[in-house]
Amino acid sequence: MGMQDRDWYRDLQREKAKQEQINATRGKFSTFSRKHFGSKSAPAAKGSARQMGLFPMLVFWFLVMGLLYGLMTHYLKPKQAKVHANGDLVIQRSQDGHFYTAGTINGVAVKFMVDTGASLVTISEPFAQKAFVLGGTPTMFHTANGNKPGRVVEGLNVSIGPVVATNIKVGVGLVGGKENDALLGQAFLSKVDITMNKDQLILHPRQ
Repeated sequence: MGMQDRDWYRDLQREKAKQEQINATRGKFSTFSRKHFGSKSAPAAKGSARQMGLFPMLVFWFLVMGLLYGLMTHYLKPKQAKVHANGDLVIQRSQDGHFYTAGTINGVAVKFMVDTGASLVTISEPFAQKAFVLGGTPTMFHTANGNKPGRVVEGLNVSIGPVVATNIKVGVGLVGGKENDALLGQAFLSKVDITMNKDQLILHPRQ
């Protein structure tokens, strides 16, 4: 082998060793990338996808629950009694079996539940303060749940639709539940004639 051939052979070996070193470096880099980036990025992308899918689902269910709440609120909201041409007021029976209607006491809106067994129109103390139902005679109310202190105020105006009754006795402090809940007892009902059927309570104003 001549000098020229030996030089060519050494150059070939150098190029081969250099290429092997490059390939080894590429292999190490590829292994490093898979170890430190590939194994973490995929779960992260998957977790991100889950989060992106969870958020629209939460928004959807919030919207559904909000819609249901709005429908139930509208459904349970007491309706004003319908007034017939002859002046009769018709109150529809609610799903719970009671008769509810919107009305006013001293001009302040209230939700009445008709109670033919109650002697007075009764309201809560918070509503009494809002409607300026002040003073009255302290008394002790005898209820199914025991005796409860309260007061009786006379001379109030109570209305349902066009029917207005004046000089009505109202018991304050008996009603639980919401502030604007009230019971419509005989103090008002005795001012009208009542007809009751399966699903309707009809109030006939007296002339």
